[in-house]
Amino acid sequence: MKRMELIAPCHFGLEAVLKREIQGLGYEISQVEDGRVSFWGDAEAICRANIFLRTAERVLLKVGTFKATSFEELFQGTKRIAWEEYIPKDGKFWVVKVASVKSQLFSPSDIQSIMKKAMVKRMSEHYHVDWFDEKGAPYPVRVFLMKDMVTIGLDTTGTSLHKRGYRLYQSKAPISETLAAALILLTPWHKDRILVDPFCGCGTFPIEAAMIAANIAPGMNRDFVSEEWANLIPKQTWYDAVNEANEQVNMDVEVDIQGYDIDHEVLFAARKNADAAGVADLIHFQQRAVQDLSHPKKYGFIITNPPYGERLEEKEALPKLYREFGDRFKQLDSWSAYVITSYEDMEQDFGRKADKNRKLYNGMIKTYFYQFMGPKPPRQKKI
Repeated sequence: MKRMELIAPCHFGLEAVLKREIQGLGYEISQVEDGRVSFWGDAEAICRANIFLRTAERVLLKVGTFKATSFEELFQGTKRIAWEEYIPKDGKFWVVKVASVKSQLFSPSDIQSIMKKAMVKRMSEHYHVDWFDEKGAPYPVRVFLMKDMVTIGLDTTGTSLHKRGYRLYQSKAPISETLAAALILLTPWHKDRILVDPFCGCGTFPIEAAMIAANIAPGMNRDFVSEEWANLIPKQTWYDAVNEANEQVNMDVEVDIQGYDIDHEVLFAARKNADAAGVADLIHFQQRAVQDLSHPKKYGFIITNPPYGERLEEKEALPKLYREFGDRFKQLDSWSAYVITSYEDMEQDFGRKADKNRKLYNGMIKTYFYQFMGPKPPRQKKI
């Protein structure tokens, strides 16, 4: 396949992290916008981006962009796209998702219906048929409208990339895998530094950290909808990308990653998830309350997603919980803490103002990523 533009949506506010990831894979960035990063690539890039990117939600193949302030303009703009270059005669195609911001066209169902009609019209003229049975490979379409500019992409991923396949069990308020990975990559943590999550829940932070440390590609053990696109991506290209991912895994890495939680049933889930991710041997899970948080070593990292108190009875317990958390953190010499929470009195009860904080959304919940930075460890002298 020729050079094309790909779009990788991500959590709003974490575009810089995804941009670094994409550049790390060797691809040229074409545009960075709120909640997505676009880049240039080819068929191989589709495979590698889906398998290797930790912080993207999915990978879209951009097929067209145009302005539309009326349904007629939407129909004509969609019909001008050379859909026959992407979708074979027996392909199953539909508009799976529409997002509209500050645009005159905003009804998802109407947009979906009109675009489907335009696609059928274009392809019926090309394939010289009046009816498509759509029994072949699926080609889902996603559409963004921003200030009347329509951007259309074929979804190469299918099920979102945060579905790594390892989270067999979930705790009450889990953080998504892609958000957890992005927050870890926002910190200076490195695999030779201690990492502790004192509210580990189903284990997402420790598991993502262990996968980063062992260089395990997040998508290497799951399927993607575009694996069925034989007309666009040769099967060998997928095999090559998976082989590349396998060759990079290093299970001999030495790490100190720990996950604590007060709930033994949640810890059972965390251990099962870590085993499914292939990193059970790299993480130490332990039943421990936050008031028992301690570690003998210096220069460690806490990266955690503590309770937010979304329920009234839980909210009443938050001041005490965060005070205990802050008190224990003070006893950890030279440590850094990175905390995502929606709790507004976090800094007051924690007993320290954050060096930095960043507003993020965990699902539909507005949260803040508080960063309490400790000193850097001294450089080791070269012998």
